[in-house]
Amino acid sequence: MSERDIAAALPSGTDPHNTLILDTTPGRIVIRLRTDVAPGHAERLKQLARDGFYDDVPFHRVIEGFMAQTGDGQHGNGTGGSSYPDLKAEFSQVPFTRGIVGMARKGGSNNSANSQFFIMFEEGSFLNGQYTVIGEVIAGMDVVDKLKRGEPPANPDRIVRMQVAADAKA
Repeated sequence: MSERDIAAALPSGTDPHNTLILDTTPGRIVIRLRTDVAPGHAERLKQLARDGFYDDVPFHRVIEGFMAQTGDGQHGNGTGGSSYPDLKAEFSQVPFTRGIVGMARKGGSNNSANSQFFIMFEEGSFLNGQYTVIGEVIAGMDVVDKLKRGEPPANPDRIVRMQVAADAKA
């Protein structure tokens, strides 16, 4: 599949410069970044994707009925981050519903998100206004639903490669 074919395969109206393609062990997940509510976090995820930081990173925390977390390209177990500084929270009124992508953070500090993110399996209103909404799955929720569960899963699924759609190579 050529770069043009990848862009053409995105849902209609999708901005390839603000869309992430996650090729995972069970299949492809496409995330539309919410630059309107979290521009700093969107830029971070795009930068890390371009750095190859997320390639071969496990989904280290996958909780049935809640969410699937990934993005620890340092240790792979949820304790690490990137070499970039932590981000200032960008809270919004966007509710945490199925398919919403949020930024994980360290401990209790609102301003400690770095590289890890999670995808909601179900509604999680208790997270509203407490975590930064960074995007939403626009294709591949069936793939998210297939991710192996566990904290951590015994044999975790992985992001094989994560790319900004505008840069995507087959």
